[in-house]
Amino acid sequence: MSDNTTPVRPRLPDNDVVFVVKNPHRPGMLGKLCTVIGEEGGLIGDTRAVFIGHDHIIREITVSVYDAPHLGAIERAIRERTQAEILDIKDVVFEQHRGGKIAIVRTKSATTVGELRNLYTPGVARVSKAVQHDPELAYEYTMLGNTIGIFTNGTRVLGLGDIGPLASLPVMEGKAMLYHQFVGLGAMPILVDTRDPDEFVSIVEKTSVGFAGVHLEDIRTPDCFFIEEELIRRLRKPVMHDDQHGTATVLLAAVINALKKVGRYGDDRLVFSQIGLGAAGYAIAKLLREYGYRVIAYDPSTEACAHAARAGVEIVSFDDAVAADVVIATTGKVGLITREMIRPGQIVFALSNPVPEILPEEALDAGAAFAADGKSVNNALAFPGLFKAAVEMRADSITSAMKIAAAEAIAELAEPDELVPSPFNPLVHSSVVARVREVAEKFLHPTE
Repeated sequence: MSDNTTPVRPRLPDNDVVFVVKNPHRPGMLGKLCTVIGEEGGLIGDTRAVFIGHDHIIREITVSVYDAPHLGAIERAIRERTQAEILDIKDVVFEQHRGGKIAIVRTKSATTVGELRNLYTPGVARVSKAVQHDPELAYEYTMLGNTIGIFTNGTRVLGLGDIGPLASLPVMEGKAMLYHQFVGLGAMPILVDTRDPDEFVSIVEKTSVGFAGVHLEDIRTPDCFFIEEELIRRLRKPVMHDDQHGTATVLLAAVINALKKVGRYGDDRLVFSQIGLGAAGYAIAKLLREYGYRVIAYDPSTEACAHAARAGVEIVSFDDAVAADVVIATTGKVGLITREMIRPGQIVFALSNPVPEILPEEALDAGAAFAADGKSVNNALAFPGLFKAAVEMRADSITSAMKIAAAEAIAELAEPDELVPSPFNPLVHSSVVARVREVAEKFLHPTE
């Protein structure tokens, strides 16, 4: 077990690299190479021979490492303690990102003069004039009806902080890729180079005309709250900050299933606590309250507490928060919750990545009835279906009722050994779309 001076590492190395190595083609050479890699703490995955000759063999060996120093140690050990020659080292993540993950592509082709006249000039003028007179036709005759904008200024990217809009582009491309893969929505990253919230709002307002919805991503707090609220007020189209509401929706699904696993779903005596009221924490507390639970919260920031209090969340001390029946933490503080704080029968969600406030196994060993970390809350389960349904219904907004419907759909599709289903479960996204559509239909077309 590590002491206070030892850096906390993930339980297993998870940065994949591929060593391209040339080895003498003799018995024992591969075994020696793998032994050295293993002794240095590398986790060997795929091994593939790419060339086999009489005297030597070239292999690609996938190895998981912790970080760059760990990779360097393995590289030195191979050079010093084996007969293998390292020809290349490829970072698997960078190789998969090479060339980007999305592209703007055509959906129609002009192969004849007639088709060119219809798809471009002069025929396109008829469509433009029709849209001028009836803007709703843009949903049917342009990309607008199936495309959303992903807007960011890169001020709060994953766990990296304020890295700027350009460095956030790989993340935005990933979101766009998932939109298209999971629900067939087109999504365009829009990088907004300003840290001024008013200017950001103005830019999004003016550039979102060609999108059916506005997905906000990786914006620092408290700016993200103002930006989202102001854009919802100004735009008559769905606006959602995914770091808040995608996370909260999936967390609600996880909570529903955790309560079912311990036989406490429907227990109205439960007290939920949210420790940390940043973007995700605030949205989690708000959605849990809107679902009908009693929610208390703690954050050292008086501004964050005041913002949550205005949404009806009860602010308490840290000691009171950590003693609740269901404890949810989104603080980024490793080890914030100790074994001694755990009460028998508690449900604990320590969501900070890559290392949580308390490891699930530690919480369980200390008496928790259920514990999970951030790996169980993947907002890719929620945001594609939420936006797809909202766009299809031409909803003006994404409401709490729509998020709750999505959470319930997600929860229902988990297998007995799952807390929430995999985002690759083919039924997840179609089910979320269907359930959210039902709610949106009632909202848009209420019956007498």
